[in-house]
Amino acid sequence: MKFLGNILWLVLGGLLVAVYYWIVGLVTCITIIGIPFGVQLMKIGTFALWPFGHEVQPGPSDSGCLAIIMNVIWILVGGIEIALLHLSFGFICCITIVGIPFGIQHFKMALLALVPFGKNIV
Repeated sequence: MKFLGNILWLVLGGLLVAVYYWIVGLVTCITIIGIPFGVQLMKIGTFALWPFGHEVQPGPSDSGCLAIIMNVIWILVGGIEIALLHLSFGFICCITIVGIPFGIQHFKMALLALVPFGKNIV
């Protein structure tokens, strides 16, 4: 079932979302300061490619203060907008019974898009 969900996800726009995240991540990696943010964007892009069967879990507890600072900067620069976009797509998908699994995936991506530092995808 995960395979079918992932294939439908790709066909119905998941590939475009993943490519967008990867392109923005590569552009962000142009500067040295932007490399950590670009890596997180590419992590979200990989998750957006095959979201069914994967979960977002807290990362190692030793990430400490740096992860908090980076998440605050992320939220101020654009994390809220990305998370709100995924939340709105999630609510739109949940209007129909068939779209509920896709809405759940958007909700998982909204959580990751809001605070990506210190999170792992399993």
